[in-house]
Order: sequence, then C-alpha cells, then structure tokens
Amino acid sequence: MDLKDIKAIIDLMKKNSVSEFELEKQDFKIRLKRGGNGAVTSTSYDDTQGLSFAQPGGAPALPPVPATPVTSELEIKSPMIGTFYRSPSPEAASYIEVGAEVNPETVVCIIEAMKVMNEIKAEARGVITQVMVENAKPVEFGQPLFKLRPS
Repeated sequence: MDLKDIKAIIDLMKKNSVSEFELEKQDFKIRLKRGGNGAVTSTSYDDTQGLSFAQPGGAPALPPVPATPVTSELEIKSPMIGTFYRSPSPEAASYIEVGAEVNPETVVCIIEAMKVMNEIKAEARGVITQVMVENAKPVEFGQPLFKLRPS
C-alpha cells in the first residue's frame, strides 16, 4: 500500500463520516482513527518498509504504534451502525450470557438500524467471555460487541 492509497482512504473516511478504519493484509497492518475535527489522530503499521505520512495541515508523521499482542480471544464486532439490544424484547431474556457456548449460527444480539431489527450471529464456535456494550446503547460499524474464546 502506498501513500496515495492511504490518502484515498482518509478522503473516503471524511466523505462518509467513518471514524475508524483498520486494514490487515499478510505482513501489513494500518489503523486510522479520526478525531472530532476530522484529522487522523492515530495510525499504526507493521513492516511497511519506511512508510510515513503526515496529518492534514503539515503536522509531522506519527510514529508507529506497537502492534497489539495476539490473544486467543476473538471479538464479535458490529457489522453496522445502530442500537445494540441483548434480547428480542425488553421483557425477554438475553440471547446469551457470559459463559454461554455459541456456534457460528447462534444469534448473540440484535442491532436496530433504521427501524429494522438485524439479528447478529456469532460466526464462530466458542464461549462468550465478555459483553462489551450496554443494552440499548448505540454502536458503530466494527465496534467490538462480545469477546469469544474459540473452542
């Protein structure tokens, strides 16, 4: 990936009001996060062979952020922007609790987007170790909802 591609991603983030972007390919990883003023506030990359770039306005390039350590847990992330619900209705029990075993087809929550209730599935086999979002709170695309220990 070259500087031109990164600038194009930043432009797309601004144009589409995306606050966070992450891409990982083989030995390359980049993560961009926008602040309130639209500027890229943090980036990280690995094995980019000297790739550097500046923030808008000529600010100096940010130093690389150390890669996050690999953990054995997976994250179930939100596939969309919306409102997170742990159960199908306010009176019903939650779809899953910490310690629950799930498979790829297990519904773990609902995300309401534009008055449509979207069932979110685990998409992996394992045990839920953490619920990372409060019920009835807004979530963003890619935001971690649950942690899952694969089995």
